[in-house]
Amino acid sequence: MTSYGITGHINISAGSVPLVDRAIRDLLAKVAPNELVGYSCLAAGADAIFAHAVLDLGGRLVVLLPSADYGDTKVAPDYRASFEQLIAAAAEVRVMPFRRASQDAYAAANDALLAAVDVVFAVWDGRPGHARGGTAEVVGKARSVGKEVHVVWPAGAARG
Repeated sequence: MTSYGITGHINISAGSVPLVDRAIRDLLAKVAPNELVGYSCLAAGADAIFAHAVLDLGGRLVVLLPSADYGDTKVAPDYRASFEQLIAAAAEVRVMPFRRASQDAYAAANDALLAAVDVVFAVWDGRPGHARGGTAEVVGKARSVGKEVHVVWPAGAARG
């Protein structure tokens, strides 16, 4: 069984969401539902798009939350219902050993994701990152340890 993980931008433009969703679903469509295990930290944007796709395709979703307070302090009101729906539908929810969300917590969640998966989908515009635990860092780490990485940035995609 192959496991899949997601990293990507949280600020995908509204017009790009269907493009990214279609690209992710096209990649995952090749996987039998009983073989599909997807890992996500459930940030808004790429993580959520991927998580919905995994569930819609009949796969198993494993959530890796960066901290105990993540849902209460980092989930915006416009994403809350979707976030809660994904948590409820997940086969497993793991919380990193951090009380509060921080760059360290995000980096730890990403490291846990990389340790658990075989393939990484990166919804990434290819630009260098500046934040610890960001998409560019995760892609670099994934490549450095030999993970298969699929950059998902369809024509017409843009950050919001």
